[in-house]
Amino acid sequence: MRETTIARNYAEALLSLAQKANDPHGWGKMVSDIASAVGTDLTLRRFLESPKVSAQQKSEILAKALQDRVPRILVRYLQALIKNRRQMMIPVIATEYFALLDVVENRVHADVTLAREPSKADQTMIKERLGSALKKDVVTHVRIDPAILGGVIVKIGDTVMDGSVRKRLTTLRSRLVTSRL
Repeated sequence: MRETTIARNYAEALLSLAQKANDPHGWGKMVSDIASAVGTDLTLRRFLESPKVSAQQKSEILAKALQDRVPRILVRYLQALIKNRRQMMIPVIATEYFALLDVVENRVHADVTLAREPSKADQTMIKERLGSALKKDVVTHVRIDPAILGGVIVKIGDTVMDGSVRKRLTTLRSRLVTSRL
């Protein structure tokens, strides 16, 4: 099985636990913090990766470190990851968790590229139009690229909608060249 498939299965279980606790966003924050620590703290990373430290010891130390910071069921979930030797997948599981949460909450992320900094009204209009077209709540991530000259490029997943002036000029140029032939 691919790592992302395995991570998705663990993320589904985690989301189920979070929904039972009626706090998927709170659990997402906790898992994100733990994933960030695994990714950035070299000491923690080496501890979790070390074959010299038994799974039992890792579980006990983890429980002691997190006992007052996260719900007990989340600690047990993390201990199950350790028992199944999947503790190094925590960052990937966190990513999959947020992807699943987006699906559950009917939300999509859109990368929006503009030639200049948009006003608040422009950002709101873009978000509303995308939302009505997709029938989903849209979270926009705006990026500025003067090279597109004007217009907008929207990327949602694998779909790219290019309404940039640069693209229009390129299309016009190719039409002119083919019409001359």
